[in-house]
Amino acid sequence: MPRDPASRPKTLRHVRDLADHGLVDGSSLPALERVAAQFAVAVTPTIVDLIDPSDPSDPVARQFLPDARELAIRDEELADPIGDDPFTPVKGIVHRYKDRVLLKPVHACPVYCRFCFRREMVGPGSDALNADELDAAIAYIAGNPQIWEVILTGGDPMILSPRRMGEIIARLNAIPHLGLVRIHTRVPVVDPARVDAEMVVALKGRRIATWVVLHSNHWREFGEEGKAAIARLVDAGIPMLGQSVLMRGVNDDVETLTRTFRTMVANRIKPYHLNHGDLAKGTSHFRTTVAQGRALMKSLRGDVSGLCQPTYILDIPGGHGKVPLTESYLTPTGDDGEWRVEDPRGTHHPYRG
Repeated sequence: MPRDPASRPKTLRHVRDLADHGLVDGSSLPALERVAAQFAVAVTPTIVDLIDPSDPSDPVARQFLPDARELAIRDEELADPIGDDPFTPVKGIVHRYKDRVLLKPVHACPVYCRFCFRREMVGPGSDALNADELDAAIAYIAGNPQIWEVILTGGDPMILSPRRMGEIIARLNAIPHLGLVRIHTRVPVVDPARVDAEMVVALKGRRIATWVVLHSNHWREFGEEGKAAIARLVDAGIPMLGQSVLMRGVNDDVETLTRTFRTMVANRIKPYHLNHGDLAKGTSHFRTTVAQGRALMKSLRGDVSGLCQPTYILDIPGGHGKVPLTESYLTPTGDDGEWRVEDPRGTHHPYRG
């Protein structure tokens, strides 16, 4: 039951605050303080409302509340697991594919997911692009006519004010060779009040379409306020896609995935990608195996609508790109989770998982 808005807490950013609200056990605070010293913590009032503190396996809590297991760093885990750095020609730009770039205007989020692949780059105090850096990033896009699509990410770009968002959208719309702006965000379900009328207007470009890709991993993230925020976007003519991460103990069963993807479609969001867990530091307790993920995707076929079927993908470590985890790109090379993965350019890479 949602609280009276007047009694809602502000975003919780300290583990002591989490304990005070009954979200973590006080005895765990020393370990959780060590986690928070490495990886940022933020839990919005909306997420607090969605967590069931009486359920130790609550799938919303697992995504946003710090866990002592994050202190276990495995040898294969990486600070930059998808390889952004080698493809960063100017600050704020990642240009891995010829026809599209990432534009990262901010490195902060309204919430910090415990499995985030950029968890060592984001958080309070992380660098946002200043005016000169944003100018340089947009000049790079304008100077490379092969770029057709710009993906706003970060951080979460929808923490920008409507004014700043509108300015960026307008500047991108003024670049003749661009055909699409895509925004990757969690805001509609984790901080839905940000999706107000001003933000909706800011997102709509005069010339090219803006698509919003919502990151959501479990149907329980869709509260009534979140559904209303999504409706404001879609009713305004902004198409939405959904992407999720496959995670142990959160959504690694057919029933949860089915209900999650159906919830997306019921809210006029097309499931787009189901991402295999990245090798981010301190996230091994979330990762499934590739074999488990492929078996789940096979089980979804037949009795679950095609509209509810995302593509199961791997972002190959080292910046080699995303590929579907199908026979066309994946070959087993051993009996213990060893694979050979072909990247989009035909080069093969070993992968264990």
